[in-house]
Amino acid sequence: MSTAGGRNEAPTINTRFTELVGIKYPIVQTGMGWVSGPALTSATANAGGLGILASATMTYEELEVAIAKTKKLTDKPFGVNIRADGSDAPERIDLLIREGVKVASFALAPKKELIAKLKDNGVVVIPSIGAAKHAVKVASWGADAVIVQGGEGGGHTGPVATTLLLPSVLDALGDDGIPVVAAGGFFDGRGLVAALAYGAEGVAMGTRFLLTSDSSVPDSVKEEYLKRDLFNGTVVSRKVDGMPHRVLRTELVDKLEDGSTIGGTVAAVGNANRFKKMTGMKWSTMLKDGRTMRKSGERTWQQVIMAGNTPMLLKAGLVEGNTEAGVLASGQVVGMIDDLPSCDELIQQIMTQAHERLAKLKSL
Repeated sequence: MSTAGGRNEAPTINTRFTELVGIKYPIVQTGMGWVSGPALTSATANAGGLGILASATMTYEELEVAIAKTKKLTDKPFGVNIRADGSDAPERIDLLIREGVKVASFALAPKKELIAKLKDNGVVVIPSIGAAKHAVKVASWGADAVIVQGGEGGGHTGPVATTLLLPSVLDALGDDGIPVVAAGGFFDGRGLVAALAYGAEGVAMGTRFLLTSDSSVPDSVKEEYLKRDLFNGTVVSRKVDGMPHRVLRTELVDKLEDGSTIGGTVAAVGNANRFKKMTGMKWSTMLKDGRTMRKSGERTWQQVIMAGNTPMLLKAGLVEGNTEAGVLASGQVVGMIDDLPSCDELIQQIMTQAHERLAKLKSL
């Protein structure tokens, strides 16, 4: 198959997931705060994958603008990641429905009523989960598919490796269960084939898409990522926001790890206040969201307060390029990456390698 420009394109691999969301290749670019804006999302969509806008760090008005801009940049399906525990989640869902967004993804499971509303209006619902029991629960609530992220993944992550978490979820859902997309540790065609062999129907990647030429992350920050090795490049810290958070190992992170819990909490309150001013949120809204987080995620109030750290520390690193004052979410896979292709080049490389690997397996 070739494009109008004469470039040879890798053939697709059709799965239930590609058919569900209407994409060419079984590859998802995850919704990364401060990273997954209209440019990266549309570039992924135009390359044949599923791009996902990250809305957790956007105001409602900013999300409106981002969706409109993405629709101008691509006519392909794309998704929006929403905080299910956000106080304005219902309004954001109405926006997705009104704008005809194809996919709604969630880091925390949305309520059954929200899933039903989205599905009734033709929006595909894909929560991210970290345990088999959670996959079974959201499937029973009507979710169309799930993204399963193992401990290798960047940002908030769990303790179980993808190679164990993925089959446990697939076994729990059964042969006729909803499609599963594997995340955590994927970056090339070999990984895609391995995920398919387990029974997944696609792969999702964050760090690999962050490290593309279409990513808006400053070049100086991308260079920091490319310097990291596989063994000591990342660390899972609880000092960022009280939850396990995989980030690049930097001097700031080492200081956070060595610092006192009280000092970290005080700093988090200051960051939460700056985030409040930046987004226009009221303290009453943030406290309401905090109570919801307490109920849904079983967080302590200290962890809820520390959650104010995350947006501002990530913004400092990923947007402002200040690695001395910010943190950089990253999967372990960063130690395997040494280039910055475009999204189109990346997806073509992955699919070409996947077909080459499948051909070798058939010859065995």
